[in-house]
Amino acid sequence: MPEFKLYPSILSADFSQLGKQIQETETCGADGIHIDVMDGHFVPSITFGTPIIKAVRDLTGLPLDIHMMTVRPENHFSEFASAGADSITVHYEASPELKDTLALLDKFDVRKCVALNPETPIEKIYDIIPLVDQILIMSVQPGAGGQDFIPESLKKIETLSKEIESQGLSIPIQVDGGINPDTTLKAVQSGANIVVAGSAVFNEDFPICDGISNLRNSSI
Repeated sequence: MPEFKLYPSILSADFSQLGKQIQETETCGADGIHIDVMDGHFVPSITFGTPIIKAVRDLTGLPLDIHMMTVRPENHFSEFASAGADSITVHYEASPELKDTLALLDKFDVRKCVALNPETPIEKIYDIIPLVDQILIMSVQPGAGGQDFIPESLKKIETLSKEIESQGLSIPIQVDGGINPDTTLKAVQSGANIVVAGSAVFNEDFPICDGISNLRNSSI
């Protein structure tokens, strides 16, 4: 079974104990922290912005993976990069001129990433694969936690993995949404390299270390 990186999503964290929980994820073996930025336009919800990115940056040395579920994401590249982002993901569906958006993002010292919603055909991004450092396959509809994994996402991951290989590239595939030990195993088997998990890590029913361990052990 291929190894994978695990990025807990603070969308499911207890914000009254955010510092403690982020430090626990680092101690328990997380590989990065996933921060969802929602603007109330591209998706209905409104979540985190620059102050949270700065606060989390002060709490951990883990890579900060910023997932921008926003229209006109380029308006915030500079402030997010300055706040401590290590990677910034923009949505294909929110960036009509995606190549231009990625060119703007290339001006900052961050990993350039693109995300696709469940209904978007994977073929839509074949031409920009060489321009990015990471691709995110949404396995739920963006904008809310706690949704069930969409099984068709596995075929998209597999197809994308083969296309990346056919282009002679080595670009990580990230999967986000409905992640639990069972779906982690299936996603990694399909070609995912990075798994984003929310309630499977941050959950009042079990400790963070147990959540991380359960996800890790799913691929053994």
